Order: sequence, then C-alpha cells, then structure tokens
Amino acid sequence: MADPKPQLSHPEKFINIAFWFEASLIGVAWLTGWFAEINPIANLYFSTEALIDGIMATIPMFILFLLFYQYPVGPLYPIRKNLLDIMGPLLSSCRWYELLSLAAVAGISEEILFRGVLQPWMEAGLGVSAGLILSNVIFGLLHWITATYALIAGLIGLYLAYMMDVSEPRNLLTPIVVHGLYDYLAFVFVAAAYRLQQENE
Repeated sequence: MADPKPQLSHPEKFINIAFWFEASLIGVAWLTGWFAEINPIANLYFSTEALIDGIMATIPMFILFLLFYQYPVGPLYPIRKNLLDIMGPLLSSCRWYELLSLAAVAGISEEILFRGVLQPWMEAGLGVSAGLILSNVIFGLLHWITATYALIAGLIGLYLAYMMDVSEPRNLLTPIVVHGLYDYLAFVFVAAAYRLQQENE
C-alpha cells in the first residue's frame, strides 16, 4: 500500500516525488536481495489464475476501505481526515493515468521489496511464522501515519502475504495486482470524495 506524505501543494511535484520514491524501492529490493542472496523476482511469473485471484482479492479490501471511510469511529477518524485534508487536494488534481502509474509502481516496488525479499529472507532465518509476522510489522511501521494506520497496514501486509501463497508455487504477481489495484481505487475514491466535499462547501 503507497504511503506518500507530501509537503508540496503542486500535484506534478507530488506525483514525481512519490513516483520516484516508490520506484527507488526496487533498487532497495535488489540491493537487499544481493546481500541476502535472494532473487527479488524469483517467485514472479505471469499466470491468468494469479491475475484473477489478485483482482478478486482486491474486492474485500476495498469494501473494508469504504466501510472505514463511511464510519470513521474512534481512531479511524484521524486517518480519514488526513486522507481528505492532505491527500485529497493532490490526488484530485491528478489525471487518472497519473494515479494509475503511481498505484502500479507502488504495488510493484513494495511487493518486490517486502514479499519478494524481506519475507523469504526472514522466513529462512527465523522460521516461516516469525518471518511472516516480522516482515509485516516492518511493512506496517514504514506506513506509519497513526498507530492505527500502521496496524491496518501490517494486517494488509499479512493479507498480501497470504495471497502470494494462494497459488502453488507462490506467485508474487497476485499481491502486486491486489496492492496496485487497491491503491488505484483508493486514490480515485479519495480524489472524488474531496471534489464532492469542495462542491458542498
């Protein structure tokens, strides 16, 4: 899941910085993989089944996103406020293909780094369960906006890890599709919600 925290009001600068930051994670993945002697894309291959699994697995995630947005109880409220106040103005100024490119590079780069390198590396060193949990604790912490957001991101990471193992053998394509498609739908929704809010003010 993408987690840009922009301090810029200009949408083109935001898109460029967010895009290249996410893309740089591919380099981090390769360097980490070189150190750990792991090929980051060893488990990435095209499969129609994995593609369909990814699309279908996005649906429950996006439904939960809509529910959390519609009913922002307790610690969910600051997350919604941040989405609208910070991300809303930037996302609403972007073209659809800019949002798509950002979501795609976030899905590819973050999944290659976390599910392609960190998870198998930690599984090899700590055992499957501990490696799975620790890699997604790191995933959640690196998406920190609030403690609740970090927890949700960590749980999403576990879900993405599960989706990687749905097929046999594990296929990185499934979580890439889920991550990228979910981010794109969330970006489009937040942009539309912000525009609607502006029209009603």
